[in-house]
Amino acid sequence: MIEIDLKGHNALICGSSQGIGKSIATQMAEAGAKVTLLARNQQSLTQVLDSLPGEGHSYLVADFQVEGALEQIEKNVRDGNYTILVNNAGGPPPGPLESANWGSIMKAMQTHLHVSHQLVQWTSGAMKAAKYGRIINIISTSVKIPLAGLGVSNTVRGAMASWSKTLSMELGAFGITVNNLLPGFMETTRLKQIISNKSNNSGLPEDQVIQSMKSEVPSKRFGHPDEMGAIAVFLASSQSGYINGVSIPVDGGRTGSI
Repeated sequence: MIEIDLKGHNALICGSSQGIGKSIATQMAEAGAKVTLLARNQQSLTQVLDSLPGEGHSYLVADFQVEGALEQIEKNVRDGNYTILVNNAGGPPPGPLESANWGSIMKAMQTHLHVSHQLVQWTSGAMKAAKYGRIINIISTSVKIPLAGLGVSNTVRGAMASWSKTLSMELGAFGITVNNLLPGFMETTRLKQIISNKSNNSGLPEDQVIQSMKSEVPSKRFGHPDEMGAIAVFLASSQSGYINGVSIPVDGGRTGSI
């Protein structure tokens, strides 16, 4: 049995006030990492912080849709000596790409790609010094096969995947790996929004939409955020050191590609 030990590592985990980010933070703390939570809701962050096992954890509050919010946490991030970075942000609103205005696309690029890139630049120095770094990006299965009705998300997630692969090639020699986790239908607030949107567009009740969505998954169920957390912890560990530049679907087999 593999025992994962993240003691001595500082982990910065974005979007960690709920859902997938919260599960990743909890499981990394259980593995011994010193965790810094990062999200926009201070009350939720405080609640998650109080629930984390171990000591020495902290949080940063930032709403990246507000101009200047990213720059305000620069010093904290640079001084954090992070060897683990989890980039994770909620997806853009659903809808067709053709009718999306350019502002909504740029806003999504700012929240996802720009923020992730800046955080990598601010943390990579400590990773290089430690000769150890783990950058994990929570993206979407749409980087394998674009999803209908999620035009802006497909566009931005695809850019994130290409950005991540490029970084993996540049940083690998420093002991830094860059990988993506691609969640399928996870029981999160985001999934509830997608279900509601499908229900509104189709006129079908939500329970019927849910059953239809589950029927698309070979496992015939939705995933749980803890299943994402377990894989993220492994990717953050020394045991995963030769896994670099890949995008791993966690989707019950739904994505129709090899």
